[in-house]
Amino acid sequence: QVQLVESGGGSVQAGDSLRLSCAASGRTISAYNMGWFRQAPGNEREFVAAITSIGINTYYAGSVKGRFTISRDNAKTTVSLQMNSLKPEDTAVYYCAATRRGIYFDTNYDYWGQGTQVTVSS
Repeated sequence: QVQLVESGGGSVQAGDSLRLSCAASGRTISAYNMGWFRQAPGNEREFVAAITSIGINTYYAGSVKGRFTISRDNAKTTVSLQMNSLKPEDTAVYYCAATRRGIYFDTNYDYWGQGTQVTVSS
């Protein structure tokens, strides 16, 4: 079992930055691809970013590419999401998740955190 706990959410103004962190415990996450998803009220959960197990490859949704950066530290069992130039449409609950399968679909992920709220006002 892998337990994931997100932190770093908050309320900011458009153009500001936030850094989300995901702390893992239980089994090591070094063998897992790690992803960030988000869900806004009334919307389905959507893919935001992912990083492969050894951190070589990263993937981003088109809406966040160039603004968000995902990284991981397997020694510290943490995954981070640096979010710059935030927009009101980035407002959502952000979830960290782990998978050994494909990274784009939430149904592929086996472990999820509880989520952290990000609110961006204009």
